[in-house]
Amino acid sequence: MKRMLALLLTALPLAAADVNTFSIVAYDPVNGDWGVTVASRYFSVGAVVPWAEAGVGAIATQANVNVGYGPRGLELLRQGLTAKQVLDKLLAEDQFPPTDGRQVAIIDRNGAIAAYTGPAAQKWAGDKQGKNWSAQGNILAGPQVVEAMGKAFEETQGELAEKLYAALKAGDAAGGDSRGKQSASMLIVRKGGGRNINNDRYLYLNVDDSPEPIPELRRLLDLQLNELYRGKVFTLRNEGKEREAREAAAKAAHYKPDASNFLTLGLLDYGLGDKPAAVADFRKAIELDPGMRQRFQPSAPAASGTPGPGGRGAQGLRPILEDHEFLKQLFPGK
Repeated sequence: MKRMLALLLTALPLAAADVNTFSIVAYDPVNGDWGVTVASRYFSVGAVVPWAEAGVGAIATQANVNVGYGPRGLELLRQGLTAKQVLDKLLAEDQFPPTDGRQVAIIDRNGAIAAYTGPAAQKWAGDKQGKNWSAQGNILAGPQVVEAMGKAFEETQGELAEKLYAALKAGDAAGGDSRGKQSASMLIVRKGGGRNINNDRYLYLNVDDSPEPIPELRRLLDLQLNELYRGKVFTLRNEGKEREAREAAAKAAHYKPDASNFLTLGLLDYGLGDKPAAVADFRKAIELDPGMRQRFQPSAPAASGTPGPGGRGAQGLRPILEDHEFLKQLFPGK
């Protein structure tokens, strides 16, 4: 009994250090995004694995994890070293042996990739690369996990957030972490892409403890992308880019199909002269919130404007309330 207890106690520090997980690092040269997404049977995996800096690169450090690989790796990337040079330097500088259980993937400012899976990383462990991405994991159900992640990433259309999520979901469906599920995280950086002022963190989402972390990450991702696209509507309208604002509003309505977003979309479609689309938008808004119908009454306070990013002062609902032919289309038989 004493010998068994001693063996258990000896194993505890290693178990506490291991971040057994599957992740993908990637670069989107079109939007200038670098990102990492990760899932694990480990509490708050987002606190240790994902690291990224806009214009610099992204890093995932896991397995017998040395968290210092994140900030030190970004520092070296900032100095202009390539992903391969950074990886070599991190492994050479590592002063916390044993290092042969480490797993790390790096993508630099040019999209070049370097990855390492140590021979002592717990099986199944490995990594796979493609154009602008690297998928890796340890204590996985098998190599099919990283293979499924890469395939989903390449086959998914749209922005980096969607491609990363598709990869994570595919990895989970292929078996993921063989021990089960607990947490997930996604970090994406873009110059000036974050909310509010002077923020390069396009999104940073963490599911720290959940029986279903991947669906919960999806829920948070939809909320975040809705906020980002609503903000873009306001910015683009101020720049006079009405059509681009309309596309952003459509994205917001996709991620959060609520009455407010469809009202905004309807206002933009009407302003662009697409009255049939505006009718469909407003009807959807009223279907989701019957109280919206009151906004189209001539006596409604909204006649002098409209809330949210879709309005522009007196240019809000007033023109619509004065367009009797349009109102007949919107409310036939009235």
